[in-house]
Amino acid sequence: MEENKTVVTNENFDWNAFENDLGVYSQPKEEIAAAYDKTLSNVAVGEVVEGTVMSIGKREVVVNIGYKSEGVIPVSEFRYNPELAVGEKVEVYVESAEDKNGQLSLSHKKARQLKSWDRVNEALANDEIIKGYIKCRTKGGMIVDVFGIEAFLPGSQIDVKPIRDYDVYVDKTMEFKVVKINQEFRNVVVSHKALIEAELEAQKQIIMSKLEKGQILEGTVKNITSYGVFIDLGGVDGLIHITDLSWGRVNHPEEIVQLDQKLKVVILDFDEAKKRIVVVMADYGAFVEIAPGVEGLIHVSEMSWSQHLRSAQEFMKVGDEVEAVILTLDRAERKMSLGIKQLTTDPWADIEQKYPVGTRCVAKVRNFTNFGVFVEIEEGIDGLVHISDLSWTKKVKHPGEFTQIGADLEVVVLEIDKENRRLSLGHKQLEENPWNEFEGQFSIDSIHEGTVTELVDKGAIVSLTDSIEGFCPMKHLVKEDGTTAKVGEKLPFKVLEFSKATKRITLSHSRTFEDAKRAEYAAEKAEKKAAADANKSVVKKINASVEKTTLGDIAGLAELKAQMAAKEEEEK
Repeated sequence: MEENKTVVTNENFDWNAFENDLGVYSQPKEEIAAAYDKTLSNVAVGEVVEGTVMSIGKREVVVNIGYKSEGVIPVSEFRYNPELAVGEKVEVYVESAEDKNGQLSLSHKKARQLKSWDRVNEALANDEIIKGYIKCRTKGGMIVDVFGIEAFLPGSQIDVKPIRDYDVYVDKTMEFKVVKINQEFRNVVVSHKALIEAELEAQKQIIMSKLEKGQILEGTVKNITSYGVFIDLGGVDGLIHITDLSWGRVNHPEEIVQLDQKLKVVILDFDEAKKRIVVVMADYGAFVEIAPGVEGLIHVSEMSWSQHLRSAQEFMKVGDEVEAVILTLDRAERKMSLGIKQLTTDPWADIEQKYPVGTRCVAKVRNFTNFGVFVEIEEGIDGLVHISDLSWTKKVKHPGEFTQIGADLEVVVLEIDKENRRLSLGHKQLEENPWNEFEGQFSIDSIHEGTVTELVDKGAIVSLTDSIEGFCPMKHLVKEDGTTAKVGEKLPFKVLEFSKATKRITLSHSRTFEDAKRAEYAAEKAEKKAAADANKSVVKKINASVEKTTLGDIAGLAELKAQMAAKEEEEK
């Protein structure tokens, strides 16, 4: 069956009657609009008002402040508060009642900035815990968004333990305390470490009260140095010295452990006084607690101006209160070096006036090296006596042959190097150079009695007097019977060479008897030659005499022969 249809056109439809039938309007529109406006809050542009979070999207947060339209705020303005939830009350700044899209324009960031300075000062005054958003890393620490203000978080205030990777904290929201405000420059410094220090201190006291020698605990490797490993035992730091890491030889702790590694350790010793000043003592220095959680190292070289390094225990002991000067400070690495010698005058400041070149003084022998003797003239002033400046005459191979550690040695200042804090000293210069006198005494070919004191590779050291020695090459040690001279034998030696420049006398024992033999042989040869020459003269004379006789005899015979020949002719 076909349905009846009624077609109504816009031209003849009574909208007022339709709306009245629905009960939408019971009074004129103007009165209704005015009544509706009364239910809405009056919005004043430029004011900070409180609103309610209606919804949270990926990009925007919708906030209702009781106005006819809701405001939309970028979600990035709430990144300092990742726990933002629907229904939460937030402060917003009214930028305009309607933007170009007819939307209420709000800003949470501006609202925070307008009240930020008052709020940050209140947080400092009331020791309030606040939230902040870590925006980025900067030199020495981090930049934190606190109430819309960029505050500085020093690296040393992030945690009680050293931070190795700052980047892991970027884009994180953490709790902080305001620790410092510069009103003039409007700089704010915050700390996260301050929140946990009190808790750690209480925990530390509990741990310390339960510590016993021989107790086994588990800890985490906190820091590794060349001399040992620092272990976090849950608020209390302990040191494992490098020698206690292994029964075998360890060149560096990194060969045994790694950062953040869990280790079981045995308590060897601890300081029962919770308020101790010196925390750890070692040969190389002392760790000093300046304030709770703030420690510095006084190296043994900074305990005294003396360059002769000693053990730190000679200067102080655990529990001593010491006054020190801060030398270096590394906030990022949480390291501080201190010094106590700087509290006294540097003895090198007036070294030229106190010990000018040529000054004679008595020094204490502190150490030996192969090339000389280190001596201490006074506390903080050391010098070196080179091995060549110990004696004019003796060949000193090692300083230990000449003196001993702890002995007094008279010296004279030869040279001052103030910049490098070095003194060149001499001992032999206390006397005149005797080689000028020796030159005439030990002339070449002169013979002297000497004693063989030492055999070396190429010969022997011969003592000529108490103060001078000579060298005899091996081939010149051969005695008249063909054997070689031995240590302790006293023999005559002939001077072959004398050098004042190199302070060297070359000797020969063999020459003393070889030259005598040569002289004797030469004399015998000369005598034989003279005899031979005499014999030749006699023979010559005899020959001459014989020659004359022979010639006369020949003439007589010739005459006789002639006579005999004539007589024979007559007979014929």
